[in-house]
Amino acid sequence: MEIKEITDKNIWEDFLLGVEEKTFLDSWNWGEFQKAMGNKIWRMGVHDKENLIGLALVSKIKARRGTFLLIQHGPNIKEQKTESKEQILRILLDELKKIGREEKAVFIRVAPLWERNEENIKIFKDLGLQVAPTHANAYEATWKLDITLPEDELLVNMRKTTRYLIRQAMKNQDITIKKSINLDDVELYQKLNTQVAKRQNFVPFSFEYIKNEFEVFSKTEPLSSGAKVKKKTKSSSPDNQAMLFFSKYKNEAVAAALVIFWQGIGFYHQAASDSKYAKFSIPYLLLWEAIKEAKRRGCILYDFWGFIDPEKNPKHPWAGPTLFKMGFGGYKKEFVKTQDFPLSKLYRLTYLFEKIRKSKRGL
Repeated sequence: MEIKEITDKNIWEDFLLGVEEKTFLDSWNWGEFQKAMGNKIWRMGVHDKENLIGLALVSKIKARRGTFLLIQHGPNIKEQKTESKEQILRILLDELKKIGREEKAVFIRVAPLWERNEENIKIFKDLGLQVAPTHANAYEATWKLDITLPEDELLVNMRKTTRYLIRQAMKNQDITIKKSINLDDVELYQKLNTQVAKRQNFVPFSFEYIKNEFEVFSKTEPLSSGAKVKKKTKSSSPDNQAMLFFSKYKNEAVAAALVIFWQGIGFYHQAASDSKYAKFSIPYLLLWEAIKEAKRRGCILYDFWGFIDPEKNPKHPWAGPTLFKMGFGGYKKEFVKTQDFPLSKLYRLTYLFEKIRKSKRGL
């Protein structure tokens, strides 16, 4: 086996078409997003002779707690035999250790989409990785919905209360839904997101982050490292993988979501809603419209982006949002927890810092 850099978008995306567990964090465009945020990336392909058998999108992240190498929702492997997975992970890890030393990284962080079972956990442990003190800005469990069924059957499979609230919101003439692919509307989304974050006391993604994500998944031309986002031109050829959804009450934006559509899956990645209008159940209608848009685009799955068991963790900040998602029907998927491989003694300080921060956030 050997590792080769992949420079062809089609090769990268075509391989991922055959991978069962994946998210847009594995996509070619997510690499372009990382570059737009000023992060150095490596697109690694693991080859067995001439056959491409695995992928890993690696980003160099510079943070106050230390520089590290990050693989979000990877490595991606078609062959699910234990021996193959272990060999692929081993050769990737050896390469990342070399890069880590060159880039002065404190540790390597991997958030795999590998089923959470003893066999997979053992692979990481045997290779010297350990459970990270926090997740890698990418879920370790999620809630998914098969959306191949007709709309009326999807409604029937919902929790009774969810179905009722959607229908009540549909009857309310003061509520309207707007779908947008206009880059300028990111400002409207972020305005609402900032208000919610201030009221609920959390730090939201920056305007630059949301804008770059929306821009990258709406176009095909790659953005250079640290590039400033520009408005679309008529000549641009969009990937059309991103859409903003807004719910308005009496013409005031009170709920919003950024949804990514990629390889037959709709991802409910970013969302915000104003709680002062909670009695109108507006987010239920917004999410239902996003699901219908995913169906219209030919998607077969809807990924609600994140899950925490509300029965086991009723006080967790995600417990309420998870109950909301579960009302639409579906099933949970749990993956191996985020793993770290220390490269420096400084990792001990990073571990302590992240452990304390996680505790303060109630996660």
